[in-house]
Amino acid sequence: MTGQVLEADGIGVRFGGIRALDGVGLTVRPGEVCGLIGPNGAGKTTLFDVLSGIRRPDRGRVLLDGADITRRSPVWRARHGMRRTFQRQQLFGQLTVADHLVVAQEWRGGGGGLGADLLAAPTRRAYEGRRRERAAAVLRACGLDALAGQYAGALPVGQARMVELARAVADPPGVLLLDEPASGMTGDEKQHLSAVIRHLAGEEGCAILLVEHDVAFVMELCARVVVLDLGRVLAEGTAAEVRADPSVRDAYLGSGAA
Repeated sequence: MTGQVLEADGIGVRFGGIRALDGVGLTVRPGEVCGLIGPNGAGKTTLFDVLSGIRRPDRGRVLLDGADITRRSPVWRARHGMRRTFQRQQLFGQLTVADHLVVAQEWRGGGGGLGADLLAAPTRRAYEGRRRERAAAVLRACGLDALAGQYAGALPVGQARMVELARAVADPPGVLLLDEPASGMTGDEKQHLSAVIRHLAGEEGCAILLVEHDVAFVMELCARVVVLDLGRVLAEGTAAEVRADPSVRDAYLGSGAA
């Protein structure tokens, strides 16, 4: 799977009389890590739900490589290259780490990623072997190979977060949506996570949109940052440009932010 262009065009979402998103637009391109920040209630998770197909917007469009996918299901989007992680951990406690990555490749159809190669395997044994090989390779790339046989339910938070990321890329994505992937991680684990994300964008060409409350982590990792506030795009630019924006300092970072 090669990187894809993800676009949100004028996205609007209402919950009763509350306007959660109001004309939000952004673009994430292959090989780019774009950060999405904002205070609680800014609309970040709602936007992720719209992009991943969990929620349909009241207005606006979601585009994947220029094609309108606004009405496409989450399953369709996953089969055509979009992957997502969630704020709350979504692991199966009674499966091993390796099995999470094997299961993540158990799909039919799709956009021509690893799944197409798996389905071409001449026998069921060869098919299983290819899935195990891919799982082992991803675990090595994510620094999780030593944990392959451990049950996910016994992992500390930081390692569990890395397993969620590894599972999301077990079948190579074109677009990756990461919802607070560094939550609960130590400083060293965040550095490792940052290196893996950079590899996915730079070497694999994936388009990555990252929501994270750790502003320092976002500013150091992301080439471009989008700031949401009250359902609208407040600012967009490089980390330096966003830091220097007075409206961002006042609304989010604080007036004394460096």
